[in-house]
Amino acid sequence: MSDLQISLVIIGVVIIAGVVIFNRIQLARHHRRVQDAFRHEHDDVLLSDEYKPISADERIEPQFGDEVPSIPNEAPDLASVPASTLSERHVASDQPAQKEPGVQKKAATSVDSMINYIADIRSNSPIPHERLIDLLQQKFDYGKPVRWYGLQSEGQLWEEISLDTLSPRNTYIELKGCLQLVDRSGLVTEINLSRFRDMAEDFSVQIHAEVDCPDIADAYARAVDLDRFCADVDVIMGVNIISKDGGAFVGTKIRALAEASGFRLESEGVFRYRDSETNEVMFSLGNFESALFLPANMRTLTTRGITFLLDVPRVASGEKVFDQMVHIARLFSSTLNGLLVDDNRVPLSENGVKRSKQRLADIQAAMAAHNITAGSETALKLFD
Repeated sequence: MSDLQISLVIIGVVIIAGVVIFNRIQLARHHRRVQDAFRHEHDDVLLSDEYKPISADERIEPQFGDEVPSIPNEAPDLASVPASTLSERHVASDQPAQKEPGVQKKAATSVDSMINYIADIRSNSPIPHERLIDLLQQKFDYGKPVRWYGLQSEGQLWEEISLDTLSPRNTYIELKGCLQLVDRSGLVTEINLSRFRDMAEDFSVQIHAEVDCPDIADAYARAVDLDRFCADVDVIMGVNIISKDGGAFVGTKIRALAEASGFRLESEGVFRYRDSETNEVMFSLGNFESALFLPANMRTLTTRGITFLLDVPRVASGEKVFDQMVHIARLFSSTLNGLLVDDNRVPLSENGVKRSKQRLADIQAAMAAHNITAGSETALKLFD
């Protein structure tokens, strides 16, 4: 047998051995992923006797334990409903407009472990730039937002990194991959947690780095608890204005009043009142009927009512903002010759307004007790 034939045989044996080893690794990983997905060392909230599922119809008002301020069970005069039960136009009305991607790095003194599953990747040498590009170019589909943070050297601040902010001049020795556990659509699945962990482990192998990934079952249990709490405080408060005589309001007058009061008509078909410093939405103004407020139809639009909405967990200093919204709503009502009513078209009383304001204060106090400040960056991510 010639040297060439011997070499080909050896190469063939090596390839076959490599395939066999690769298949065994993939099989072991698949087995571990399945175990993670169906392992329930933590309490199963769906099987627990203490857990009762909350339907959209039942969760009319948030309920809290004794350790946080109680919320009146009496139905407030001011409309107040869980965000999950609102019509699509109401939910959309308090969402911030899409921001253009920036090119500035976002510095963070720490990465929020309360709402994220964090894979910590540490390298003894700078992580190659091309590897970071490959990582950030991946189409992450884990059901929840994924963010990456980088540390250039010990003692510096963590930076949120993306393809827009990544530069060859910046080198990183440590990364944190963050998979958000909960948002307004619900909680992350155990399978997606496992997939995210596997991705982080694969990447660390490729760059010869160490990786620390939390236990999947523990992370899922945290997600369940967080999701349950967020459902309790996910409330949008609103006040409606309808015509006193059953007539209609005209779009031109609504727009003139709104813009004079500081609202801006945005592309989603609602007026938004934004904080002058942060640009975050404080409250919004939408049509009580189904038609959207669009620039092209405001001249001809008529409606029998308008609705002011305040997204409680997304607004800082809620009581102050609530007072401002009610004040503006009363000005609108007076100018339009309208009547302030709740969602059942029952006229609002002063006591009803006070009860609603207290309820808002109780909700935001409950959030603060759980280290989630209303209107904070954490709250904006959770209630997005």
